[in-house]
Amino acid sequence: MIPGGPVAPRSGIICSMNATNPLNAAPAGLDVRGPRFGAVLTTVVLAAVLVTGSGRLLAAQAVVFAVGAAAGVRRSPYGWLFATLVRPRLGPTVETEDPAPPRFAQAVGLAFAIIGLIGYFAGPLWLAMAATGCALAAAFLNAAFGYCLGCEMYLLFRRATR
Repeated sequence: MIPGGPVAPRSGIICSMNATNPLNAAPAGLDVRGPRFGAVLTTVVLAAVLVTGSGRLLAAQAVVFAVGAAAGVRRSPYGWLFATLVRPRLGPTVETEDPAPPRFAQAVGLAFAIIGLIGYFAGPLWLAMAATGCALAAAFLNAAFGYCLGCEMYLLFRRATR
């Protein structure tokens, strides 16, 4: 639970800032708009990979996933773009979330990207397209509807291991 707000009953990872937060201007968690922005960019990149069949473009996306999984979503290239170009133009952060589920989702995306790269560079091509398509579907769900499959997998894993 992130200090400073009530926990949403669905997943337990989102909180809203309120008057009880003494640092109302600086939320402790991750701005929920950042991972969604990253999902939009990921959707565009993965769609371009499927259209062009470019293993190199998938490799670039795999690097983005790897940085997000290893260093956190805030430090990923898409997180940096959000923080420097998009967030200053938006209103103040209202909802934050625990950074662990999106970080886990980046690791899941990395796994699919690696499988896709194996398919593009070693074959078979159907493996590359299937893995890229699965990653694209997950990114699209997050971008369009705010539903993060990797985050939900993280929460299920946490519940199962308690």
